[in-house]
Amino acid sequence: MVLALVLFLITYLLLMVLPKYRPYIALASAALFVILGILPIGKVFGSVDWNVILMIAGTMGVVSLFIDSKMPSLLADLMIAKTPNVKWAIIALSLFSGFISAFVDNVATVLMVAPVALTIAKKLNMSPVKSIIAIAIASNLQGAATLVGDTTSILLGGHANMDFLDFFWYEKRPGLFWIVQIGAIASTLVLLLVFRKDNQHIDMKERTVVTDYFPSVLLVGTIVLLILASFIPAEKKPAITNGIICVGLMIIGLVREIIRTRKLEVFKKTMMEIDYFTLLLLAGLFIVISGITEAGVVNEISQLFVKVCGNNVFLMYTLLVWASVIFSAFIDNIPYIATMLPVTGGIATLMGVHPTVLYFGLLAGATLGGNLTPIGASANITALGILKKNGYEVSAKEFMKISVPFTLAAVMSGYILVWALYR
Repeated sequence: MVLALVLFLITYLLLMVLPKYRPYIALASAALFVILGILPIGKVFGSVDWNVILMIAGTMGVVSLFIDSKMPSLLADLMIAKTPNVKWAIIALSLFSGFISAFVDNVATVLMVAPVALTIAKKLNMSPVKSIIAIAIASNLQGAATLVGDTTSILLGGHANMDFLDFFWYEKRPGLFWIVQIGAIASTLVLLLVFRKDNQHIDMKERTVVTDYFPSVLLVGTIVLLILASFIPAEKKPAITNGIICVGLMIIGLVREIIRTRKLEVFKKTMMEIDYFTLLLLAGLFIVISGITEAGVVNEISQLFVKVCGNNVFLMYTLLVWASVIFSAFIDNIPYIATMLPVTGGIATLMGVHPTVLYFGLLAGATLGGNLTPIGASANITALGILKKNGYEVSAKEFMKISVPFTLAAVMSGYILVWALYR
C-alpha cells in the first residue's frame, strides 16, 4: 500500500507542476501500477469508465458542428437586441453563456460567446475585459447544472449511477440543476453591482446568419435521448448507453455534413475538435484510481478524513466543500474530482451516511472553486487568452475583483441549499 500511495502522490504532484504533459503522466503512472503488480492486468480495461469517455467525445463532436453552424452567435445577437444598455447586455451574455454551458463544454461556450462581447466593446470603444471575465465565470458556474454540462458532472454521473434527469430531480428532491440556478441568481446580483455604471446604449444592426440548423437538432436530440434513456432501468440497458447515444449522434452529424458539403475535411476538422488531451488524462486517472483502490489507499484516506471530523457529518460536508473550493482555485478540478469521488464514497460508508450530500458538496465546491483565480478553470484561461490576443493583459487582481465575490455568492448559496435539501 505504501508503494501505491507514494506513486499516487508523485503522479498528482507531476500533474500539478507539468500541466502540458498531464495525459502522458497519467498514462505512465497507470502503466507503472500494472507493471509493479499493484493493479492486475485483467482489471485494467474494466477500470476505465467507457461510458464517460464516449459521452465526452460524442458531445464534443456534436458541439463542434453546432458552433460551426453559427446558431450560438445568432442566439446571442437576438438576446442583445432586447437589452437597453451595456450593463444588461453583459448580464444577458453571462446568463446566455451559462445556459449554453449547461449543455456544452465550458471552453467551447467561451469561444462561442466572447466574440460577441468583443464586437460590442469595439463598437462602443470600451474595454471588453470585464464582460469576457463575466462570460467565463458564468459558464463555469453552470457546468454542474446537468449531466453533460462539464466533465466533472459526467464523472459524478458515472460514479453515482446518475442519469440526465437525476440532475433535475433526485431522491424526491430538487437536484443540482436548481441548486446551481439559485447560485446563478445570487452571483448575477454581484455582476449587476460590478457593472452598475456601464449604461452606454447599444445599437447592434448586424445579425449572424445560421448556415445549417441540423446541428441544433442534433444537440437537442442528444438531450432528449439522454432523458429518454434515463427512464430505462439500469439492469435493462448497456452500461455505455449514454456514450452510445452521444457518439451515435455525432456520427450521424458527420455523415450528413460530409454528404452535404462533399468534403471529407469536415471529418478531420470535427475529430480535431475532440479534446483527446482530456480523454487520455481521464483514461489514465481511472486506472490509477483503480490501482490505489485495489491497494487500499482510498480506504485509508477515507479513514483519515473521518478521524479529522469524527462522526460529525456537517463538519465533513463543510470540509469537503471549502477544501474543494480552495484546491480547485489552483489545480485542475478533473483529476481532483476523479480522485475524490471514491474517497467521498468511502467516507460515507465509514460514517454510515448516504453519500449524496457529500457528493453534491464535493461537486459544487470543486466546480465553482475554479472561478476564484485566472488559472482555476480552463474557461478562465481561454478567456484571458482571447483578451491577450486582442491586446488586453489582465492581472490576477483585476480578474479576482469580479471572480471572488461572484464565486463566494454562488458557493455559499450551494453550500446552504445542498445541506438543507440532502442532510
